[in-house]
Amino acid sequence: MSVNNNLAKKKERNQNIAFGIFRLTSYAIVALLFVILAFIVIKGIGVISWEFISEMPKNGMTEGGIFPAIVGTLCLVLVSMVFAFPVGVLAAIYMNEYVKDGIFKKIIKQMTNNLAGVPSIVFGLFGMSLFVNKMGFGDSILAGGLTLGLLVLPIVIRTTEESLKSVDDTFRQASLGLGASKWETTSKVVFPIAFPNVITGLILSIGRVSGETAPILFTVAAYFLPKLPTSIFDQAMALPYHLYVISTSGTNIEASRAMAYGTALVLIIIVLISNILANALRKYYGKKVKMN
Repeated sequence: MSVNNNLAKKKERNQNIAFGIFRLTSYAIVALLFVILAFIVIKGIGVISWEFISEMPKNGMTEGGIFPAIVGTLCLVLVSMVFAFPVGVLAAIYMNEYVKDGIFKKIIKQMTNNLAGVPSIVFGLFGMSLFVNKMGFGDSILAGGLTLGLLVLPIVIRTTEESLKSVDDTFRQASLGLGASKWETTSKVVFPIAFPNVITGLILSIGRVSGETAPILFTVAAYFLPKLPTSIFDQAMALPYHLYVISTSGTNIEASRAMAYGTALVLIIIVLISNILANALRKYYGKKVKMN
């Protein structure tokens, strides 16, 4: 009896130690995030004004606003998501619902994982070679958006696959048992249940696309372009590249230092708003699934 009690106490002590480490790690991550956010907010909040958000940059980006960079970033996010989201979701549906387990599926999964680990600068060079030069899009929002779309495609595919896997097989069996076809089962039963979790891939992708600099370096980003794009074939400014330029190689780095912090803060706010909207969308569809 005493031996059993000692063993139980030892297990409980080990469990408490493990949970304590996990708890401390979680608190450290959250604290680090707050420190970074606080630093950017303190440094950048003094620059934020309506003029800073709505005006064109002036005097070599040492004065004026960042409106063209905000518009350019939103355009790049939109084009990349229009490309990556449907392609990634359809690819994941095909892989999870139609391809049988085997060597072919393993190879594609491995290649998708490898693609996710390719450095973003390589995507930039590939986008320049394919979209800018070979397909003749030039330095444009279309070329940059497609390059960013390729960059986040593995994220969309993997998150969608995991969402589809989480759907209980009994739903598939019940639908097929009632005479529905494979496609009807996938499109009207499985995918709607998985959709709230599929949105997670969209959230992660928007955050990644908004902050990437290397892929747009060769495909779309302009150093100083104080005007708005009129079509997807125009070159554009973008917040991450704008931030990189005025922080490292601008015409007057010290004079534009405050603008750099303000740009970083605006970029974080845009990503935050995008995440909030996507989370709201996920909760909305999650409630609809539960009600049905």
